[in-house]
Parts: sequence; structure tokens; C-alpha cells
Amino acid sequence: MAINLQKGQTINLRKNDRGEDVYDLSTVTIGLGWDVRKQGGFFSNLFNKEAEYDLDAVAFLLDSNGKVANMGSTVQRANGKQIVLYGGDVIYFNSMRHPSGQIWLTGDNRTGEGDGDDEQIIVKLDKLDQRYQKIIFVVSIYQGNTNRQHFGMIENAFIRAVDARGKEITKFSLSGDESLNGMCSMVFAEAYRHNGDWKFRAIGEPYRTDNFIEVLVPYTYR
Repeated sequence: MAINLQKGQTINLRKNDRGEDVYDLSTVTIGLGWDVRKQGGFFSNLFNKEAEYDLDAVAFLLDSNGKVANMGSTVQRANGKQIVLYGGDVIYFNSMRHPSGQIWLTGDNRTGEGDGDDEQIIVKLDKLDQRYQKIIFVVSIYQGNTNRQHFGMIENAFIRAVDARGKEITKFSLSGDESLNGMCSMVFAEAYRHNGDWKFRAIGEPYRTDNFIEVLVPYTYR
């Protein structure tokens, strides 16, 4: 049975609460979901239907020093747009698949509508190179400050881990309240190696910035 985590709580991803190996970490789905809180009144609801809340899932792959060793490169598309942090250890909407092929982002949901996961990061934990000791999972509201959108407007937000056989291992839920007003990014959770296995910790640390690069800064070599 899946364990519902509280903020700050840690569990072993492979073992159950009796210490038995029950979960298959050959492919783990990190699912993220959310709903936009409905506002009262006919006109408010009418406008909310047109508004997009584009929440972006991001993953930082960290080395033994707790840093991103490969920041990727800058590439230029045919339309002239430059993309930075491409092909490195940061997985996000402009660099969706890690060069190793062991972790990737499945897509970009711009509304949060519907049941289940709105975005997913797939990671083959058992095959991930030993130089990666930790994965940080971040969610940012794209242009949240410009659009005056923040996590205080989000409800039923969650991050969960599902094993290769479709078994939900754990889930951490977080609904918006006044403490999250003005907060446009969130470090939701982390997965890290410990004594030859993988652990998962619920974090729920909010940031005012809507730019995940600012959240990334403490994890870079400077």
C-alpha cells in the first residue's frame, strides 16, 4: 500500500514498511498533478476557463557534491531562438531527455485539467549512472509573476512515485493556502542514494521566483 508522506518525511523507494523488497525501480514514474482553484461568481468562473496555468516539471541531477556537473550547452533552433541548458543534467521543457536516456520528461500540460498526473518524469533508477547521487524535482508556474498566478491558487497538488509494475509507492500532497500566496516555484521532493538504495523525501519548499534557473543556482558550481 502506498505511503502518503508529510512534509519532511523520507521513505525507502524499494522496500515496504517491513523492509521487504517489493517495488521495481527499473522504471519509476514521478507524476505531478494539480488543479486550479475555482473562484466564486459567474464572471470569475467564465474568465478562469480561459486562463492557462502552465506548471512546468523540472529535474536536477546532482553529483556527490550536491551540484549539477553538466549544465549543458546553448543551441540555436531554425527559428533563431536560443536554448540554454540543452543536453545537460537539467531536464525541463526545452531539454526533455537526458543524454543517458535514463531520465526524461513526457510532455507539457498547460491547464492541469483532468484526473491523474498532469506531467510525468520517467527515470530508470536502477540504471542511472553512479555519478548521479540525487535528483531534485521542481515545479514552476511559467510566467507566474507576470500573470499574477501562484501556488496559493493551486489545490490538490501532488507528487507521487510509481514503480515499473504500476504500483504507487508513495505520494505527497500539497494544497494552496495563504502561506503560498505569491510563491511561483516549488521544490516538491528529492530522490537520493543511500546505502546502495534509493530514498524519497517530501520537501515542499516554495520560492517567489517563476524562473527555475533561480532555484537551480545553489546547485551549480560557481
